[in-house]
Amino acid sequence: MILLDGKKLAEARKKQLAERVQKFSTKAGRAPKLVVVITTEIVASQVYVRNKMKACESVGILSEKIEVPKSTRKEVLTEILDKLNHAPDVDGVLVQLPLAAPFVEAQVNSTLSWTKDADGLTYTALGKLFSGDPSVAPIVAPCTPQGIIHLLQSHQIEIAGRRALVIGRSNIVGKPMALLLLKENATVTIAHSKTKDLHALIKNFHIVVVAMGQRNFFKASDFASQTVVVDVGIHGSGAGGSITGDVDFSQGAEHLAAHTPVPGGVGPMTIMTLLENTMKLAETKLGIFS
Repeated sequence: MILLDGKKLAEARKKQLAERVQKFSTKAGRAPKLVVVITTEIVASQVYVRNKMKACESVGILSEKIEVPKSTRKEVLTEILDKLNHAPDVDGVLVQLPLAAPFVEAQVNSTLSWTKDADGLTYTALGKLFSGDPSVAPIVAPCTPQGIIHLLQSHQIEIAGRRALVIGRSNIVGKPMALLLLKENATVTIAHSKTKDLHALIKNFHIVVVAMGQRNFFKASDFASQTVVVDVGIHGSGAGGSITGDVDFSQGAEHLAAHTPVPGGVGPMTIMTLLENTMKLAETKLGIFS
């Protein structure tokens, strides 16, 4: 059984990225820059933003946080994003989710330029990804799904021709995950909270990506032998102060071909992909292709 160690892979990719940052900085006369916009005071969101900015610093990417108080009128967020669209020294923009009311995701996805969309979630970026046409492909893909593809490929997990199940249909993970697996020539099925007989369904797939958002919804024993299970879920301290995912791998995981740990699996690769996306946006703008 292979443990899909995202933390270890992220550290290895970080060294390569630092070299790209140095190359860009020498040619551009400045470091690449990511701006993170946050509208909420939710502690978890604030922690995520700090971690992302710390990761930027570790490879030499500049980062800036813009806080938009929820008491601000809705139009202010649009004005901020429009200004960032035209800022020459800003290469990538990430709007931390969830948004506080009165702000809505549609406002972000229709305003932020896809050429600065470090998360790959604007309507234009997702539309380009959906097209499947290499000539109109987006510069970057959504961070979590792209990070999962890198994680599978780095462990020589065969994707082409395999039956893959994505449990979840969000624009952040589920839908783009299915598209990226299709791009790698998997045969893809999407399931969700309304899917009937889900526990029976999961036994029919070689690769299962679980993004249910429900703590320990599955046990390792629920999956068929030699299944590759990717757990996107992450839930705060449970019994004994542990962080858990959507799948309980604590017992009976030996029959699986591979699975991600929680924490240390998908999470580090999501942040790593955000940094790589920012770098790619900066390189594209300057005409550098690594």
